[in-house]
Amino acid sequence: MNNKIPVFVGALFLVVIAASTFVVGLSVGKKSDLQPGTPAPTLADAKPLPPVTIVPGPGDQQIDAIRRGAPIDQEIPPPAMAKVENTDVKRNRAYPMQPPTIPHSIDNYQVDLNSNRCLLCHARANADKFQAPPVSVTHYMDRDDQFLATISPRRYFCNQCHVVQTDAKPLVANTFKDIDTVLSNEREKAN
Repeated sequence: MNNKIPVFVGALFLVVIAASTFVVGLSVGKKSDLQPGTPAPTLADAKPLPPVTIVPGPGDQQIDAIRRGAPIDQEIPPPAMAKVENTDVKRNRAYPMQPPTIPHSIDNYQVDLNSNRCLLCHARANADKFQAPPVSVTHYMDRDDQFLATISPRRYFCNQCHVVQTDAKPLVANTFKDIDTVLSNEREKAN
């Protein structure tokens, strides 16, 4: 550690010398462009730049899709709150290891250091009794892939990854296709 400090100071010194040499070289080069006997230009000699005119195009008043087409200088009412789909029907996952969404309401569920309401139904011991899918085995592994007897502290707060399903309309168009769709399209093209 002690040897690194002098090396760092020496490198910093060389950078400062190189930068100052570069700046002096620029100023000397600009002065040499002048005719002999001509005074150096000053700030008062500088000509103002012409004003920039922005030609508005279609959608220039639009910041993003969340404003729903409203101009940026207008206040708009917020959209209605999305309703939670309480159908207990699992949605398909779009990609491997995607956290599944929650197919029921979780209003007033307590998930904190003292209690996790989700585990009442989804813990391995209770999943059969409540006919709920058990928590994945990955949630019982620590960061070194060692299995634990209880849920890993890294996976204890369910809402970090899992969200409830709602009837909300997408704010931005989405053209994502899962791998199964892409592969089936490729097979159809090949035939």
